[in-house]
Amino acid sequence: MTDRQGPDEEHRRPEGVGDKTVEALGSLSKALETVERARGHLYSFHQLTGTADLELDRAVELLREAGHAVWAERVETEILGRNVIPGHWTFQIVEAYDGTYYRAFRELEQEAVRELADGRGHLYEAEMKEARRTRGHRDHTARPDSPGTRGPARPFD
Repeated sequence: MTDRQGPDEEHRRPEGVGDKTVEALGSLSKALETVERARGHLYSFHQLTGTADLELDRAVELLREAGHAVWAERVETEILGRNVIPGHWTFQIVEAYDGTYYRAFRELEQEAVRELADGRGHLYEAEMKEARRTRGHRDHTARPDSPGTRGPARPFD
């Protein structure tokens, strides 16, 4: 019978893996999570800049309709479609970040988890959960399939 009172096998520390290794892998994972957030902000930058550039079409049209052809021409030729840094539109910045930094970081973290912890990720967090949860409380179960686990919250029950 499977023990559902503790973490599942994927979140149990393998034999011989020490505290410092678990802590180091947790720190590496946390750093990667921060990079994931930075990457998300980079995609936000990409989408917001693109949205602004597309809105310039409307600004140019309205400036022309309002009789400001010189200003419409300036917006169209000086800003619309302009590189955000020399030689780059935002998609190229995203591609360079992904290819130069993000992919290498993600692959290294995955390789470290495979080699140092038999591929078991989030050991630090799993052990923290075990240390912090209240055993026997239905909202503090070890796993989704633990006995007594409550289903998704539903309003007005």
